[in-house]
Amino acid sequence: MKCFVTGAAGFIGANLVHELVRNGHEVRALVRRGGNLRGLEGGSCELVQGDLLDLRSLESGLKGCDWCFHVAASYHLWLRDYAPMYATNVQGTRNVIETAAAAGCSKIVYTSTVGCIGLPKETDGVVQPTDEATPVSAAQMSNHYKLSKWQAEVVARELAARGMPVIIVNPSAPVGPRDVKPTPTGQVIVDFLNRQMPAYLDTGLNWVHVRDVAAGHILAAERGRIGERYILGNAGGNWSMKQMFDVLAEITGLPAPRFCAPYKLALAAAHASEWVARVTGRPPKAPLAGVRMAKYKMYFNPAKAIRELGLPQTPPEQALRDAVEWFRKNGYAKGG
Repeated sequence: MKCFVTGAAGFIGANLVHELVRNGHEVRALVRRGGNLRGLEGGSCELVQGDLLDLRSLESGLKGCDWCFHVAASYHLWLRDYAPMYATNVQGTRNVIETAAAAGCSKIVYTSTVGCIGLPKETDGVVQPTDEATPVSAAQMSNHYKLSKWQAEVVARELAARGMPVIIVNPSAPVGPRDVKPTPTGQVIVDFLNRQMPAYLDTGLNWVHVRDVAAGHILAAERGRIGERYILGNAGGNWSMKQMFDVLAEITGLPAPRFCAPYKLALAAAHASEWVARVTGRPPKAPLAGVRMAKYKMYFNPAKAIRELGLPQTPPEQALRDAVEWFRKNGYAKGG
C-alpha cells in the first residue's frame, strides 16, 4: 500500500514509518520545514514538507495514497496561548481526514490518546483498568491538551459516521527507540539515567513498546472496524512509577529514587513553577496539568485491540531496555 503519515518525525510517527517500510509498504511522510528528522534516519520514505493547516500540502501529499495515518499533534501541557494547539489538533484533524477521504484513501487511522478514555477508579484499594466502553465526556478533560484531543476525536467520530473510513487508535504510554524530543515519558527515563530523579509521585501508567503501537496502527488499517477505537497498550503494562523505576534500576544498575513526594507538595511546586514560567516565558519544569494528571493511575485494558487486531504484547521490561539502550547510544545519558 502507498501510505501517507502525518507527524512522521515524531516518536510514534517515526516508528510507524519504519514499521511500514519493514512490512513492504511505500511511505510518503509529512514533515515540517526545518523539523528534526533524526527518528527517520535509516528509513526509506518520500518526505513532503507541509502543515496540517495547509490544505495544498495535504492534497499534494495524499494524492494517490491508499492509507492515511494521522499521527501528528501539538502536545503541550503549558503554553501562554493555547489557540494554535486547538487549531492544529482539531481543525488539523478535520483537514487531514476530509482531504484523505476526498483523495480516495480506503482507510484513515487517527491517533488519539488514552487521555480520551474514561478514568480508572479504585475499588477496595485496587485500580480497575478501563477500556473503550468506559463512559467519558468533555467534562473529564482536565487540561487544554486533553480537551483539544477530545474535540479532535469527536471530529473523527463524526466524520466516520458520515461514511469516511476512519478508525481511531488510543495509545497509552509508549517507550522505546527513536524518542528524539524526548516525550514526557521518555524524559523521565533520561532524567533517571542522569541521576536527576530524586523523587517520584504515587501514580502509574500503562507502559507499551512503541513498536507495538506502530504495529497497532498498521493492524488497525488492516483489520480495524470503521468508527471504532482501540486502546494500543499492554495487558501486563499497568505499572506504578515505583514499579517502573525498580525495573529501570535492574536494567541499568542505577539506584531507584526512594522518596515518594506527597501530591500536595508536588502541586505547590507546580504552582510556583508556572508562576515563574509566566514571568520568564519558559515552559515550567513541572506543569500543573502534568501534576494533576498524576493524581490518577492511568491503567487501561487493551483486550479489544489484542482480540480484534492481534496487537503485539512485547513485555514492558523489553520496552524500557530498548529505550535505555537508544538513549545511551544517542548521547542523552551523561557519561554514556
